Amino acid sequence: MTETNFVNNKKKKENTMFKDYFKYYKSRNPPPKLDDVIDIDSACKKVIQVDVKDVDNTKTFIVDKWGLKATSTWKIYKFTDIPGLIFIRNPFTSIGQRYWITKCLRDYSRKPNKLNIDAHDIIDDQENWWSIYKSDNEKSKNIVGKLRWATLGYHHNWDTKYYSENDKSPVPYELNEMTKLLSNYLGFNNFNAEAAIVNYYRMNSTLAGHVDHSENNMDAPLFSISFGQTAIFLIGGLSQQEPAYPIYIKSGDVIVMSGESRLRYHGVPKILRDENLNWKQDNPDEANIFVDSDDWNKASDYIDDARININIRQVLKIGQTSLTDNYHSN
Repeated sequence: MTETNFVNNKKKKENTMFKDYFKYYKSRNPPPKLDDVIDIDSACKKVIQVDVKDVDNTKTFIVDKWGLKATSTWKIYKFTDIPGLIFIRNPFTSIGQRYWITKCLRDYSRKPNKLNIDAHDIIDDQENWWSIYKSDNEKSKNIVGKLRWATLGYHHNWDTKYYSENDKSPVPYELNEMTKLLSNYLGFNNFNAEAAIVNYYRMNSTLAGHVDHSENNMDAPLFSISFGQTAIFLIGGLSQQEPAYPIYIKSGDVIVMSGESRLRYHGVPKILRDENLNWKQDNPDEANIFVDSDDWNKASDYIDDARININIRQVLKIGQTSLTDNYHSN
């Protein structure tokens, strides 16, 4: 499939499958044209229709922690062609972004959370990834790019695709509370953060197309929060035989997959450099959270060549207290 046919031939695009879109945007030589990637800030110029949800100022959400801006400033979008997909355009302050970037690198990369590098005996019991990374020695240089994911709460089993009641740790308090703020504001009042995966992307990283269906509760939304470099996010249909929409995901952006969109194929074929670097822009009025300067200096070096994504899920059905509990309310 040639580049010209892919981008400009409408009939050809309608007959193109998810994997073709993924291959196209993943390509390095030749690089893909980005004309059709949806930029939410100018979405009215794109093919897909976007509805803007007006912020309801009658709600009493006053956000003064977890690095979130006042809800009256949030920009929330819904895609009419993708029912259930909600996009929040960066509701975080710049200091808030630094807080979460540092959290993901310093705190979520250590026990009791599980990491992809645990099975390779790279880190001994007296060390953790962050302490090695901060050491600035030869081992630090070798380990920086090896961290790919961390699981929190119910630990996702990448082989079986199932969760286990015998394989879980606490979801960090601040992550649970921040997600509750987001979910309650959007009207998902019964959402509980019970599992999370933190993905650490280098500039050449990708995430293959997939559907998240390991949770008992498939009615609950999935929250996906991104920091650092920009990603092209692909979301397709209910099968890989359907075409996909490419969307820019920038630092601080929140994607919520609910309803039908929860079952759509999605993936990340490419990471691009962010020219805005909005997590580095200082505003004294936004200093509603503390970030250690020494830790941030090191985290800042990392995120200059990386993207971090946190996706948070509810595992149990309403009324369930464990995976072995079959009860759920009607």
